Amino acid sequence: MTSSSKINEILQSTEPEESAEYLQSYLENKQKELEDLPDDTSELDKSYLKLDIAEALVGLNRSAECWELAREAFDVFLENEQWEAAVQCCDALYQSGQPASLAALGQGVWLAVTYPIDPQLSINMLGYVIDETPATADGAAVAAVTAHYIADMRTEGEAHKSMTFMTNQLLANVAREHSGITNQEEMNAWMEKLQLLDPSIFLPRLSMVLGAIVPQDQWWFDRDVLREKISD
Repeated sequence: MTSSSKINEILQSTEPEESAEYLQSYLENKQKELEDLPDDTSELDKSYLKLDIAEALVGLNRSAECWELAREAFDVFLENEQWEAAVQCCDALYQSGQPASLAALGQGVWLAVTYPIDPQLSINMLGYVIDETPATADGAAVAAVTAHYIADMRTEGEAHKSMTFMTNQLLANVAREHSGITNQEEMNAWMEKLQLLDPSIFLPRLSMVLGAIVPQDQWWFDRDVLREKISD
């Protein structure tokens, strides 16, 4: 379980006072770990602790502090091709509610879809896009079908069964909000109309959605360079 998952579990299962107490204790322990690291500790190892601290800070509504640490850690993870950790940073950056949080979300989604990281994290990030998109906009449908595609492609066995059930429900909810879809026949027609059946069509459309979320001058990495590395 990632630190983010652990923190979210605590927040959901305890009273606000208890969760705040836990987070404060967790934060102090992680800060002490960071302070006590040997001088020759790598920036990558430091960044994992910075991410833990940032996730605790956002849970304590210390958003500006969260942003600073998560943003620093993101650059280190990107340089070291630690894609899942980089996406976790984007998750924290989005939740911090800062001026560039939407840009962080878009970039996190791009990485989460491009690289085979934890499917649950990828689906969570796409869920944020759905939350940020007007119900009647096609972008929510594109994000939902991408989440379902990731669940289908990246999981097996019981995990596949449970995760695709969840993403199928997510897609059905979006369809209902988007066009009042209430049955399978309508769903099939809706998906065909919106061209949601072929990943070679809907994945490029997701890139367009992300391009609308992230201003051209606010990307923190060169997507073309990363695509070239994948194809090498």
